[in-house]
Amino acid sequence: MNQHKRVPAPAAAAWVACLALTLGVGVARSADHKEASGTIADPGADIADVYAWHDLGANRLVAVITFAGLADAPAGPTYDADLLYTLNIDNTDDNVADLSVYCRFGQNNAGEWGVQVQNLPGATGTIVGPVDRTLDGGNSTKVYAGPREDPFFFDLDGFRQTLQTGTLSFNSARDRFAGLNVTAIVLEMNLSSALDGASALKLWATTGRKS
Repeated sequence: MNQHKRVPAPAAAAWVACLALTLGVGVARSADHKEASGTIADPGADIADVYAWHDLGANRLVAVITFAGLADAPAGPTYDADLLYTLNIDNTDDNVADLSVYCRFGQNNAGEWGVQVQNLPGATGTIVGPVDRTLDGGNSTKVYAGPREDPFFFDLDGFRQTLQTGTLSFNSARDRFAGLNVTAIVLEMNLSSALDGASALKLWATTGRKS
């Protein structure tokens, strides 16, 4: 589930002190690869996809939030100091977040971009560091934020041909997203901490803009 909505934000620290803000509450809007009219003009807030996978043996859960899609490579990443990205984790099957992982971007005095991640399950504390680098959060947790080739596959021409002709016209060798970039936030966390005794998880992402 991809959403764009305004959410309350806790205070930021150190690297991104300028990001301490209060966000109002608004109506949720779906977003996916610039398809939602309300987010086309706001690429940083436009969530493209949310991916997640786990490794029981390693007690590891990895979640990836991608946004600002359809960027021509080697276009640079999209960072916005006024946005809060939230990974919501429901481990009680009530469609309400039991854990919220907060991610923000900000710049230091030299104009260099950094990322801050709070409440990552298993981490020893808030994770702060430069973008485009793997950051160690302790207890085998990790964070990465930066540009990546869009992993989503879709044959747009085949989709259009199918709609026009009524005949399935998809070609597995024709990828509309090949060579296009997204900006990604990769969160590697402790699976048992995220589960908190449960046996299943629901994950979704939201973005909130400074009001």
